[in-house]
Amino acid sequence: MIHGPVPGEDKVGEALKAQRYGMLEDIARDLAGEVVFPTCFDTALRLRKEMQDTDLPLSRIASIVSVEPLIAAKLIQLANSALYRASGALVRTLSAAIIRLGVDIVRTTVLGIAVAQLMRSKEMAHFSGLTHALWEHSIATAAAARVLARERTRLDPEEGLLAGLLHDLGAFYMLYRAVHYPELRARPESLKYLIMQWHESIGVSLLKSLGVHHDIVEATVDHDQPRAVPDTVRSLSDVVYVANILSGAHFEWIFQDYDPDAGQAGLVRQMYAELLPAIEAEVQEMRAVFS
Repeated sequence: MIHGPVPGEDKVGEALKAQRYGMLEDIARDLAGEVVFPTCFDTALRLRKEMQDTDLPLSRIASIVSVEPLIAAKLIQLANSALYRASGALVRTLSAAIIRLGVDIVRTTVLGIAVAQLMRSKEMAHFSGLTHALWEHSIATAAAARVLARERTRLDPEEGLLAGLLHDLGAFYMLYRAVHYPELRARPESLKYLIMQWHESIGVSLLKSLGVHHDIVEATVDHDQPRAVPDTVRSLSDVVYVANILSGAHFEWIFQDYDPDAGQAGLVRQMYAELLPAIEAEVQEMRAVFS
């Protein structure tokens, strides 16, 4: 009689469950020590950390950013986009782009590009469908959060954008780790269920370990848990919650077939209908920058 799985066989039942929780234990160990990401993401995180110093001269910021050519090129592209160009002339240098955008937007953009590159890393190729859908949702939520913060609160719109962009980072990280588990690669539905259960709490721990500001971290807590929609958005948490609904994929890992105009989602879209064109315009701009 053979006890346990035969070497080389797919794991099922209790063995599969054990492997799922084995991945969670591995992630917990990572979060207690040094978080490991693909090189492109790790580089961008280091760049952003260096730029936390508010007294850095412009020349030093430009020097830091120029280490990563893709990010430098994207910053110039963003500075020349309709979002930031206004009536100004085209910028042709990195320093001019940084002056136009401001350091806060540069920091946010660096991390946004890092997330986009994480999605495209070779480690994530097996889950390309999931990562693409998740990235589209992240872009839409970031755009909605920026517009909500700008039009309906006194909060910094760039904080809204960053919170929206990072609210599902835990799901990205779980996908990145799952590629090392063949049985999870072969069972995307099982992986979706695992992500649905754990991505919020893992995301919060991950953002803390990366040194993201407390307000951003708190805004992502329980962003997928149903609650009463506030009549008026006041906090960054409100902004992320409503933006998540307006992005068209509330509780995104639970509902695969989803009507954005039904139930609570439909009510929220009616409440903020006048902002939807501005949100869609920002989505298109952000796609152009981060793609």
